[in-house]
Amino acid sequence: MNLSDFDYDLPPDRIAHYPLEKRSDSRLMVIDCQSGSLQHQHFYDLPQALQAGDLLVFNDSRVIPARLLGHKPSGGKVEILIERILAPTQVLAHVRASHIKPGQTIFLDEETFFTVMSHERLYQLELTSPHSLTAVLARHGHMPLPPYIERVDEALDQERYQTVYAKEEGSVAAPTAGLHFDAPLLAALKHKGVKFAYVTLHVGAGTFQPVKVENILDHQMHYEWIQLPEETVEAIAETKIQGGRVIAVGTTAARTLESVAHIGPLQEYLGETNLFIYPGFDFKVIDGLITNFHLPKSSLLMLVAAFAGYDLMRQAYALAIQGHYRFFSYGDAMLIMKSG
Repeated sequence: MNLSDFDYDLPPDRIAHYPLEKRSDSRLMVIDCQSGSLQHQHFYDLPQALQAGDLLVFNDSRVIPARLLGHKPSGGKVEILIERILAPTQVLAHVRASHIKPGQTIFLDEETFFTVMSHERLYQLELTSPHSLTAVLARHGHMPLPPYIERVDEALDQERYQTVYAKEEGSVAAPTAGLHFDAPLLAALKHKGVKFAYVTLHVGAGTFQPVKVENILDHQMHYEWIQLPEETVEAIAETKIQGGRVIAVGTTAARTLESVAHIGPLQEYLGETNLFIYPGFDFKVIDGLITNFHLPKSSLLMLVAAFAGYDLMRQAYALAIQGHYRFFSYGDAMLIMKSG
């Protein structure tokens, strides 16, 4: 398939620049792949769409305040977006500034600065500070809102651009399908008999990079760090044996599970993935997917098309645009089920 097959026109006013007041008030399009039906509901209706014995697999990665504003010794402005923490004082980052070379320093304040160690695709930076990297980010960092949210980060984003179950620090973008869950909804799902399990995928800034090659088979996916715990492997096996369905909360959870399953039998795993999921992909683990509405020409949209089917995906997006759904990170969601 070609890149142009994954393009669509989105009116600018459909992009959600702020979250709704209540997380679970988001709209939810429920898609049945077997019948082809598309139903309009709300996210708080999710317990009615699931069954006792189903397993929701969440990504528990926590967003770090990864955007830093600094300056060169000359005073020139520098913007840093951390992609990955390598060590207690070392990071890989995107750096926006003119003439940044190895050996240069980027100051955050008088006693806190980064030294540029190397530059290939990303910059490797070494922190010098009397404070830990975590403390430096807490003091100087901004929540790394996506580029299509055309505003500076605000106090509300500290909470709302984070899932309520986030635990493992490392993402520079939120696993957005999980943003719709709040404590009352999680309690209602447990009461229904839905089970929970967790994986970790630290989302990198590459998630916002559009695919740029017309032949999508030529696209090179970025690497992201993943962890699949043994207890989640066991929960999936038990769910399958008992006839329940495994539902990934977000493309990140889906990629984690399918990445490990395509190496061999599903088992505990810690490492990286650059798995590219596009139409024709053979899903081995998940029976359902909760996901937001994604950018045109993005690898995330291709993953959704691979799971739902290309034609059904196009139909769902057209219906969402016509129905004034809210798009992207702070927008609405869909539940795609392969089996009833």
